[in-house]
Amino acid sequence: MTRIKFKLQGFPQIKEGKLDLDNSQVILNGQNYSINQLTFDNPISGTLYGTVLNYKGEYELLKPEMDEKPYQKPPEAPVLYIKPVNTFSSHQKPIPLPEGEEQVQIGAALGLVIGQTATKVKAEDALDYIEGYTVVNDVSLPFASVYRPAIKQKARDGFCPIGPWIVKRDEIKDPHQLTTKVWVNGELKQENNTNNLIRTIPELLEDVTEFMTLYEGDVLLVGVPEHQPYARLGDRVKIEVEHVGFLEHDVVKESDVYTREVSADEVR
Repeated sequence: MTRIKFKLQGFPQIKEGKLDLDNSQVILNGQNYSINQLTFDNPISGTLYGTVLNYKGEYELLKPEMDEKPYQKPPEAPVLYIKPVNTFSSHQKPIPLPEGEEQVQIGAALGLVIGQTATKVKAEDALDYIEGYTVVNDVSLPFASVYRPAIKQKARDGFCPIGPWIVKRDEIKDPHQLTTKVWVNGELKQENNTNNLIRTIPELLEDVTEFMTLYEGDVLLVGVPEHQPYARLGDRVKIEVEHVGFLEHDVVKESDVYTREVSADEVR
């Protein structure tokens, strides 16, 4: 059994329970529930930061461009971006496909959930600042240039499903040995492992908190592997981080997502 924290839709409180991932069950208040019985909400409360170029394969693919203009050398510090709150979504919520777009990129990522204020953290102490781990789907529209902030592509409504829960830090023996997988319509499209990170988790936290503060409830993604799969309208997407959990979504028309939300509000 794995200790977890999670939030259910319609309940403002964070709940604690146990996860039996092998049998797809959550134990809450001594009672067993199938994961499919529960309607999970986004479990985080802070800002979510993504990290670019932290998987070896991703770095190698872009390495030839690093010596070209405008930068003319590889980055020395972590390259970060923000997924704003409008992007936040949760397990089983649909991924909106904007009108005129044919597909979205699926970004399977391990999220580090910060447990206390972290400023100028040393690598040897870094794990003490992590409350736990969660699964994040860093959805994006396809884009070519890595030199312009991809705000229009990455910061769209509903483009960051998170959860379904937070696994307590001590439940994961080695966060640098976790396999990530992406399936589209039941077909395995991507597989990688956190042992391919360039900066380890302690090194990443040290380098990031050297120039910025992370607060309780913030999430830092360790990175997204190379060769992100694509998903089209009607596709069923599942991403999994070993021992942490999984997220599942359908890709639907953006206008249909809004219609569903309005209908739900009218019922209330």
